[in-house]
Amino acid sequence: MAKQIISTPHAPAAIGTYSQAVRVGNTVWVSGQIPLDPLTKELVGGDIEAQVRRVFDNVKAIVQAAGASFDDVVKVNIYLTDLGHFALVNKVMAEYFREPYPARAAIGAASLPRGAQIEMECIVAL
Repeated sequence: MAKQIISTPHAPAAIGTYSQAVRVGNTVWVSGQIPLDPLTKELVGGDIEAQVRRVFDNVKAIVQAAGASFDDVVKVNIYLTDLGHFALVNKVMAEYFREPYPARAAIGAASLPRGAQIEMECIVAL
């Protein structure tokens, strides 16, 4: 099956050797997104909640560019530099997703690109 690259200006352009997302067949793999502002390409300021919301907005833009919605997400991986923010991530995720929720993993990370406190990737079934 052929790969289709998914890209949108409504999420930050890749800062490395990767695509925002790749579709093969009816599956889309969304690359890890950190809280970069799509216009300035800079890490968003403010508290951890601002970073969490920016990450969810970035992922949502890519999922929509693939012709899907968060209802189509089947797996989410979230990386946090402080697992103490887990409850906040749950609160924000409940605002973006509705039941039945996708499968998910939350992983503690020593550090993330550009000093981000959160990174999120997902898999979408179309």
